[in-house]
This record gives sequence, structure tokens and C-alpha cells, in this order.
Amino acid sequence: MPELPEVETVCRGLTPALKGRVITKVIQNRPNLRFLIPENLKEVMEGQRVESVYRRAKYIIIEMDNGWNVCWHLGMSGRMVIDDENREQKKHDHIILFNNNNQAVFLNDARRFGYVFTVENKEMSECQHFVKLGPEPLGNSFNAVVLYEALQKRKSPIKNALLDQTIVAGLGNIYVCEALYYARIHPKTKSCDLSMENCEILVPIIKDVLNKAIAAGGSSLKDYVQTTGEMGYFQHSFAVYGRAGEQCQDSNCNGVVERIVQSGRSTFYCPEHQYL
Repeated sequence: MPELPEVETVCRGLTPALKGRVITKVIQNRPNLRFLIPENLKEVMEGQRVESVYRRAKYIIIEMDNGWNVCWHLGMSGRMVIDDENREQKKHDHIILFNNNNQAVFLNDARRFGYVFTVENKEMSECQHFVKLGPEPLGNSFNAVVLYEALQKRKSPIKNALLDQTIVAGLGNIYVCEALYYARIHPKTKSCDLSMENCEILVPIIKDVLNKAIAAGGSSLKDYVQTTGEMGYFQHSFAVYGRAGEQCQDSNCNGVVERIVQSGRSTFYCPEHQYL
């Protein structure tokens, strides 16, 4: 599933094609994805100018000039690819947005686990998808103090806590594994056992891992591609994710990467390197 760096990469790719452009036509090829496609999708977008494209957690938000937002979640296999408006439609092109610059954005989703919904600006803060989200990990509101205070009464493993979207929004399995490795924190460590010093180390590492992944265009493990159709490249830089049985990347460590399952998700870590 695309995580924060992948969604951020898509947002940045969409911005030149959408921001300031008028959506001239919307084609909808089916009534639903994971959920029903909003009945007012065409009404909200057609003939309207795009004010901005931005990310909140793992959502892509297209802000229209009529006071509405169109919010997209890519699910497991969703792609948003920019191409010429005359490009032949492909299988699983479920929604197509045309702009006034002879371009089109194709939402292609083979497994249809993604979804789209519309929200008025005045309702965004109370929208069920956003109201309980924690701070953005790349923003100033996410810092060591905020993380430390959020973890104090939690006995769940730190890996699970960082995936809790009410603590920090947008973090996913891959990048939590990577961040914990660089912070030398064992994924099973109780959240409440992390000290302020641990959090002061962990938070900048989380930001660094995410920024490096964004710079690499995200990670393409199966379905994800950038808006150009190109793959991301950060998967070639993984320290532990997907590397079970391999030697630890730290040249001073003799450990071997292991895989365990936490809350139904694979966790990769080095038990020698991650000693806390």
C-alpha cells in the first residue's frame, strides 16, 4: 500500500498538471471503487479551477475554487498518472480528469481498494477521515515532546504505536521499520519505556527517512508508480525492510535481519543493532 512518501510524490507530480487549471471534463467508468463514487463528483469538478493539491496523512486532496475538496486514497494498487488527453483508456482506468491544457489524469486501480470522497472546506476539520488524525510527521507540530507525551500511557510495542494514525498521521509499515532501525530501537519495546532522549533521536530520524524516500520518488514494491508512470527507487535503499536473513547493514554489527509479525504486519529488524 502506498505510504506517506508515495502519496506525497503523487501530490507533487499532480500539482503542475492541476493547480490553476480548469477541470473541463470528468469521465467515470464505474459506480464504485472500494466505496461508491460520490454522486456530485462531476458537479464539484467540471468547469472548476483547482486551487491546490496537497497531502493529509495518506490522502491526496484536490482543493477546488468552489469551496469543495476531492479526496483520494490510493488503497493497495491505485495509480494517478498524467498523460495526453487523447491517450487510449486502459483496463482499470476508472476515473479520468481532463484539464484545459490538453492533459488528463488517469486514476487506475486494478484491485479497487482505493476510494474517493468529496468534502466542503467548512466541513474538513470534522470529516470522519481526518478528525482523529495526529500531527503530520514532516511538520513542526510533530516533535520529541509531542511523541513522548503520546507514548507515556501506552504499553503497546513502539512499532504498533507509530502506525497508530492518532499519534502521528501517515506513517506506514515500511518507513517505521526503517526509522526504528536507524534509531536502534527494537520494534517490541514498550512505547511507555521510551525516554525523552529516545524520542529526541527518533523524531529527526523519522523525518529524515521520509524525506529521503520522497526524494527517491517513493518505493515501488508492486503496483505503485509516480505520476509519470515511472517507478520509485527508495526500495533499493532499504536497511532492513524485506531483508530477512541478510547481514545487518551496519558494518560494525554481526547481526542478521529477522522478520516477525506484529498486528498482522511484517516487521523487519536487526536484534543486535536494535538493542533498546
